[in-house]
Amino acid sequence: MAKIGRSKSAFVAMATVLVTLCAPLAIAQSSDAALTARVDHVLAKVPLIDGHNDLPWEIRERFGNAAGVDLSTSTASLPQTAQGDEVRQPLMTDIPRLRLGRVGAQFWSVWIPPTVTGPAAVKMTIEQIDLVRTMVARYPKDLQMAYSAEDIERAHKAGRIASLIGIEGGHQIDDSLPTLRQMYELGARYMTLTHTSDNDWADSATDAPRHHGLTPFGRAVVHEMNRLGMLVDLSHVSPDTMRAALAVSQAPVMFSHSGARALNDHPRDVPDDVLAMVARNHGIVMVTFAPAYVSAERNRWEADRAAEQTRYNSPPYAGLYIGQPERAKAAMAEWDARHPMPVVTIAMVADHIEHIRRVAGIDCVGIGSDFDGIPNSPQGLDGVDKFPAVLKELAKRGWTDEELGKVAGENMLRVMREATAVAKRLQASESPGAVTIEQVDPGVAKKPS
Repeated sequence: MAKIGRSKSAFVAMATVLVTLCAPLAIAQSSDAALTARVDHVLAKVPLIDGHNDLPWEIRERFGNAAGVDLSTSTASLPQTAQGDEVRQPLMTDIPRLRLGRVGAQFWSVWIPPTVTGPAAVKMTIEQIDLVRTMVARYPKDLQMAYSAEDIERAHKAGRIASLIGIEGGHQIDDSLPTLRQMYELGARYMTLTHTSDNDWADSATDAPRHHGLTPFGRAVVHEMNRLGMLVDLSHVSPDTMRAALAVSQAPVMFSHSGARALNDHPRDVPDDVLAMVARNHGIVMVTFAPAYVSAERNRWEADRAAEQTRYNSPPYAGLYIGQPERAKAAMAEWDARHPMPVVTIAMVADHIEHIRRVAGIDCVGIGSDFDGIPNSPQGLDGVDKFPAVLKELAKRGWTDEELGKVAGENMLRVMREATAVAKRLQASESPGAVTIEQVDPGVAKKPS
């Protein structure tokens, strides 16, 4: 009996230890389930609106047209593709994952390269708009074209993903207000004033300044966008261009995919003084997942790696191993082994959201992923199915359901409604803009087409 008693005591002790060890895991699982239920509850009422996805260009580059890939099945296992020295992931977007990510509305970017200018840029932009519209038409049970806040809400209630169009670069209108108007008629509901290069009337964040903001024609573009009801997107533009556009825009502006420069001194992110202007403008900054814009450490690592690549192989005249691709490749592999890529996390993305909230206010922040426009993404945010993880992180930090609804989509809906109200007011008293760049910017040397 004594032996049995000792055995029973040992069993009880072991069970106690197991319960003690497992209790935190059970609590964590219960907490995670509660957070998931909260986010699901919010997104059942509020459409999650993503400000920027580059899938249309990926489809064009990889498959030629919308019929070249089946978005009704997962694209996560498609082959990786090389882009320069980087290996791009399989696609980050498909309909099953959009559903898992509870996406209610998606702005599809109709980006074209900034090197394509003039009439060729207009043609290529129309082709990209057509690609989006064709893509949406192929999946009528899941996708629905949308042009207004009301369209987004109707699609959400019908269980479809509202699909909107955003132009990503002012060069795409070829310095023409009539072309801008026709892009609006074709469905474009925002235009990023520049991409990575300056254009003839606005400066980019990543190019040497030519205009130090907006030229008179640039201000005319912003005003015509206000009159049309097309949102002015200030992602990619220089801080001076941000300030100039905010000074003249009568409607709320947007940043479709940017971060907070106070957390990462990257030119693609938004300085605090501009965030304060956004608050006064009632605009929105939609926080990006692009790792180099999220993490200062990652930004420095990418700059160091690019410098190292140049040191080894910078054709046609420089580089330690110029003309010796295998030696250059081996040297880079050795550098990579000694300098592991810094990890970027969901928590870092949430830090940007919270900083923008502190400076600009809870009504001026949203989400703009840049999925399929970035070669890689933060840990745990590898595709469109992961959006709820961002909201769960915010919920852990004490955000209420009302606040989660605002960052998910309500702020963007408000911006769209206010822009529409401004457009109605301007259209009641003004005719379409008729100025040309030659009339108002005679001293500006145009870039060759």
